[in-house]
Amino acid sequence: MQKKRIILAIKSFTLWVVLCTAHSAMAQEATVPYATMAPIDQYLMTDKDAEIALARSAAPDSISRDAEVMILGRHGFETAVKGKNGFVCIVGRGWTSAPDAEFWNPKVRVPMCVNAAAASSYLLLIAKITELGLSGRTAAQVDAAMAAAIAQRKLPRMKSGAMCYMMSKLGYGGDTAPHWPAHLMFFYTDMDPASWGANLAGSPVMGIADPIAHLTQFVIPTQKWSDGTEAVAASPHVHPSGSATP
Repeated sequence: MQKKRIILAIKSFTLWVVLCTAHSAMAQEATVPYATMAPIDQYLMTDKDAEIALARSAAPDSISRDAEVMILGRHGFETAVKGKNGFVCIVGRGWTSAPDAEFWNPKVRVPMCVNAAAASSYLLLIAKITELGLSGRTAAQVDAAMAAAIAQRKLPRMKSGAMCYMMSKLGYGGDTAPHWPAHLMFFYTDMDPASWGANLAGSPVMGIADPIAHLTQFVIPTQKWSDGTEAVAASPHVHPSGSATP
């Protein structure tokens, strides 16, 4: 059980997403056809401007318009737009942003915009997992590589104040949980979720602690999407279509 994905604290929060998007059929997770990696072009977006806009949709315009934007290339994330405020916006793929059964789902597009502290800590974990996924590593191989990197202290501890905006209504979290609720995330190294009152009855805070990755995440829903509209579930039939055809 200790080998249960080193990405646990990064991805297991999708359980909360699934619970919050109960209209999705959870049975789909057992039947989705993502047992192997798709052609790499399917994970990329052919329209770079569309990927930049999607990445920026993670946070309100007052934050994302001056953020650095990184887009996915064949070997990992690459800077497409230089930033001025320390924030970095990307579009996560299935390796880091979908339930385990959809590790290879090429349709996953989850915008996130991290602050400077998270860009120099949390985002490095996301980037490493993405590089491993793009190289064709299986989920088990990614687990092993990440566990080794963390054990050898090749990946950093979370910087003080590290956080992330995930308020886009345009992303696609996968077939099981297509539309993630609008939320903020806060990242710490080895913090007890109880210190925030997380996971208690009536608390709006969810806390996820992974002792293997030494990573604790706190998730707080927001009442609005990044564009200022009320945070109600988006249409289950709408998701970005910028992936290249094989």
